[in-house]
Amino acid sequence: MTLSQLLDIRPGVTAVIGGGGKTTLLRTLGEELAGRHTVLLCTTTKILPFPDLPCARTTAELDQLRRSHRLLCAGTDVPGTGKLAAPETPMALLAERFDYVLVEADGAARRPLKAHAPHEPVIPPEAVQTICVVGASGFGQPISEAAHRPERYARLAGVPETAEAAPVTEAAVLRAEGLHDKIYVNQVETLWELASARTLAALLDCPVLAGSLQRKEYFPCW
Repeated sequence: MTLSQLLDIRPGVTAVIGGGGKTTLLRTLGEELAGRHTVLLCTTTKILPFPDLPCARTTAELDQLRRSHRLLCAGTDVPGTGKLAAPETPMALLAERFDYVLVEADGAARRPLKAHAPHEPVIPPEAVQTICVVGASGFGQPISEAAHRPERYARLAGVPETAEAAPVTEAAVLRAEGLHDKIYVNQVETLWELASARTLAALLDCPVLAGSLQRKEYFPCW
């Protein structure tokens, strides 16, 4: 099965939050789905443009590009950063014009794990599902190094910031926040990381998929 099938990506808007591989997940899903559908990659926060994809900066560009491309990105330029913010076109209209809209709705400062501030994540109301990405490389590291917003992560997990991040701490954070419909544990490159993903899945009551986006290997944990 493909990754999009394993994650049961449904038509409409899918929000991706968390740490450890959100942008790569968007691109991987987009390439799979674009074989038979029209797909847009975008953000509600900030994201670097996909260098080898056509990118629409305005509604007019989007209308033109979608006539000849099944996979593209859209966003407005953030001056001086090289990044894109949310598209000019409202999300509800994007959902009407594309079969699938995949939205990076969060930032994690390149950390594999993430706890969310009150204003995060920016999940569009049109989203039909929210996938939280967990980076398995964070397990075994001190929370202070592995997690974005480590002080909040530690508080939700009920441990000090110097404690090691582990499946049990991640499960505590995910349960406390309750922001996701399903979990994708990325960066699973070893049997130890796969075992950690399965331990995490046993502590949650939602679908959990583990895998390596780099190697394109995936392991259902439910």
